[in-house]
Amino acid sequence: MQRIEVEAGRMFLALGMDAVAGDDPFPAAHLREYVSTGRAFVADDDAGQPIAYALVKWADSTAHLEQVSVDPVAAGRRLGAALVERVVTWAREQGSPALTLTTFAEVPWNAPYYERLGFRRLAGDELTPELRAIRAEEAAHGLDVWPRLAMRRDL
Repeated sequence: MQRIEVEAGRMFLALGMDAVAGDDPFPAAHLREYVSTGRAFVADDDAGQPIAYALVKWADSTAHLEQVSVDPVAAGRRLGAALVERVVTWAREQGSPALTLTTFAEVPWNAPYYERLGFRRLAGDELTPELRAIRAEEAAHGLDVWPRLAMRRDL
């Protein structure tokens, strides 16, 4: 999964977002925790190798999509959309009222893409305490150099 995140991150270079492209992937231990708790969703290629993944956590008793990464060699196959739908199904089964995420507002494969998948942009006064905390962590990490926002898809 780390390889996928690094490869997917390189797409940000074309937008001048070098810091995002060069960001370190999640540590292996962090990824293992998601896998061991059933909160990692993986799509494999024809050879059975991981080519895309999604990670979900809980924020204010709501499922929160922490990461979706698709290897650029698989772009256009709708793997990201399929993974989001798998997470939506899982979140419903867990009793979550919604699925939230944070993302870049102006990156074509970020907020505009998630809007096509049924997410809506949240206004500042709609952010829950944990979504505010997530946004604060992102800002501290330097991600707010580019406009970011939180989104929600009601289930």
